[in-house]
Amino acid sequence: MNDPGSGQSALGAAIGMDPVDQPGAGRKLLLVDDDGPLRRSLTRALERRGFLVLPAEGLADGRMLAREHRPEFAVLDMRLAEGSGLDLLKTLRDLRPEIRIVIVTGYGNIATAVVAIKAGAVDYLAKPVDADDVVAALLRTGQTLPPPRENPMSADRVRWEHIQRVFEQCNRNVSETARRLNMHRRTLQRILNKRAPRE
Repeated sequence: MNDPGSGQSALGAAIGMDPVDQPGAGRKLLLVDDDGPLRRSLTRALERRGFLVLPAEGLADGRMLAREHRPEFAVLDMRLAEGSGLDLLKTLRDLRPEIRIVIVTGYGNIATAVVAIKAGAVDYLAKPVDADDVVAALLRTGQTLPPPRENPMSADRVRWEHIQRVFEQCNRNVSETARRLNMHRRTLQRILNKRAPRE
């Protein structure tokens, strides 16, 4: 099987970057995301930073690439059509215990972030992700937290995202969502009828 990152050196030379100076330095990175355009753009961005990217659309492809290449890094989408990127964490850690994994998601709620970190991820980033933020998280050493984003998600937006996520998980059933969130049904309906708060 051809390595998806095999053209990295030519790419680095074409844009005037010395591979030795690139943060990825030719190391393998598994990227699992079922959003095709995002996966392709992030693959290109990470290749420009020196990584040999192994792109996968879902869990099955991700597991196959992981077993074949034993990557040093992984960037996993939390929500995939066939499950969760968290389902890959144990496989990746069994194959390479020192692997550094970043979870990305369109749902920026604290509860999910805690689950990701406890499962073994080194960081959790909300979409849209910036390639430099991904690289910084993957390569960061020590236990210090990264600096906040220039425009972090507001508390109102985080709350709205969490409510929307639970609503979808309850198959858009308002009564069940209200019960699980311990909210009054009418209060929940008013929130669901409003537009998303500004970031």
